[in-house]
Amino acid sequence: MDFMDKYNLWLKSPDIDGEAKKELLGIKDNIAEIEDRFYKDLEFGTGGLRGKIGAGTNRMNKYTVSKATQGLAEFILGNGDLVKGNDDVILNEVKNFKTLRDAQDDKSCVIAYDSRHKSREFAKTSALVLAANGIKAYLFESLRPTPELSFAVRHLQANAGIVITASHNPAEYNGYKAYGADGGQMVPDVADKVIARVKDIKDFSDVKTMNEQEAFNKELIAIIGKEIDDIYIENVKTLSLRDDIDKNINIVYTPLHGTGNIPVRRVLEELGYKNVYVVKEQELPDSNFSTVSYPNPEDPKAFKLAIELGEKVKGDIILGTDPDCDRVGVVVKDDKGEYIVLNGNQTGALLLDYILSSRKDIPLNSVIIKTIVTSELGRVIANHYGVETIDTLTGFKYIGEKIKKFEQSGEYSFQFGYEESFGYLTGTFVREKDAVIASMLICEMAAYYKTKELNLHQALLQLYERFGYYIEELFSINLEGIEGKRKIDSIMDGFRKDFPKEIADLKIWRVNDYMAGSSKLCDNSPSTHVCHSERSEESILGLPKENVIKFIFEDNSWYALRPSGTEPKLKVYMSANGKSYDAAYNKLKAIEKEVKEKVNRIY
Repeated sequence: MDFMDKYNLWLKSPDIDGEAKKELLGIKDNIAEIEDRFYKDLEFGTGGLRGKIGAGTNRMNKYTVSKATQGLAEFILGNGDLVKGNDDVILNEVKNFKTLRDAQDDKSCVIAYDSRHKSREFAKTSALVLAANGIKAYLFESLRPTPELSFAVRHLQANAGIVITASHNPAEYNGYKAYGADGGQMVPDVADKVIARVKDIKDFSDVKTMNEQEAFNKELIAIIGKEIDDIYIENVKTLSLRDDIDKNINIVYTPLHGTGNIPVRRVLEELGYKNVYVVKEQELPDSNFSTVSYPNPEDPKAFKLAIELGEKVKGDIILGTDPDCDRVGVVVKDDKGEYIVLNGNQTGALLLDYILSSRKDIPLNSVIIKTIVTSELGRVIANHYGVETIDTLTGFKYIGEKIKKFEQSGEYSFQFGYEESFGYLTGTFVREKDAVIASMLICEMAAYYKTKELNLHQALLQLYERFGYYIEELFSINLEGIEGKRKIDSIMDGFRKDFPKEIADLKIWRVNDYMAGSSKLCDNSPSTHVCHSERSEESILGLPKENVIKFIFEDNSWYALRPSGTEPKLKVYMSANGKSYDAAYNKLKAIEKEVKEKVNRIY
């Protein structure tokens, strides 16, 4: 069925309401727009379903949400025995645990949502579909952070969880994340089973739903809130590492109109931080994110108002969390007294060193987990403390999957997990990156270094002096729609077929193609430079297949290309290291120049 057939099917379907049909009739003469809305169904990427809000199969709307939830419901009913059974683990690891329901065989799912357009509507739609399938839905009373959903799934011993969010995407987007009973986002082998059930739903009339009042009367929907908040916050506070710190530190915080405002401020207040200044213009939920063009703490422009407030109150540190509060960005003053935004690799390295240096007894089988596009500085720091490092594909769900595996096997003791895109986690009662936990520890870390008369920028420079200078950079190419996807595919194919073998005297040592499941070792002899296959198997180093290529130089500098799983863009990650900042920086700029030139030649 082509996109026009799908378009006409929606217009004729008795299951599609008049509002959606009116929207579709408004684009009847715009073939390109019709194609973009219907050329595919929304797909699960690194962040689940995510897309622009609107009518169509390639859009976020109540129909695509209800269809996804019907597939999830059928998966839960057919696989409940596979996703339950973590009760003893939770009881042992979550302090102050008090279940809100008696142990039972009934299936259940927890639902949270953020401040975006239609988030509450999509959450309620999901709850009613679950209820119609006989699955109890625990629906948060109002917006909550994504990591609290992860916690709630485990705490309520539910079979699954749903978060309605598009994380840091622009205001016209929304999304849908699915979680398993361990509180971790569903990884591909599980998500594929859900997707298969979704694809089996051929008509929206096959999606079950229920009247809201009937669902409440049958106790198939329960509203949750403060009781979960209190236990979650208490658990977060147990992860505090030091009290010998300067809690008079001046902290500026912006929730960027999202879900972090209440929990982040509450944790800091209850731990005794007195000087927390919130950016008033960005304090309250705002579906339009009207003070920022892009509500992403990775974007320095998102901190404009926070930096202005920081200048007024002499802020020692500035924090910003994204709309669903799973990512946090940090702004500190450099040696010139100017505010600068730390990148995710820098904040992650600082947190890692702070956590490992603050813990009195680190188990011998300790491990940190990072992604393949995260700086190697973390591995060097971990090695210093006798801690092993394991890499995963991009997406925190893979880190959560490893935590679950190690919890079951006892092979490793998890200490810290992070990714370059501002996501961090310590502790195991949450299985998602957690900006509430990270914000608390970042403030504590800054307060600790203040007692040493250092700010976080100075502490970072000390890390570089101890372990070497590692400098990273990311550039993205926005390529929307079906034509954009073709261009991304063309670029990836172009680098697979041919790539620069040497850049500024840096020779390629290894090429890891995670889609092909191959790792190629390169012969750098003067007469030839050939990369031959050293490993070709289902996965590289035990990782699933994914459309990523990583080029590693002889000194372990590297660059990688990866189509985003949540946005219509190609991401290019680069990392260079050296004994001095200038040496690393010059390598990085040479790599960036060469890679950009090749990308531009291809598309």
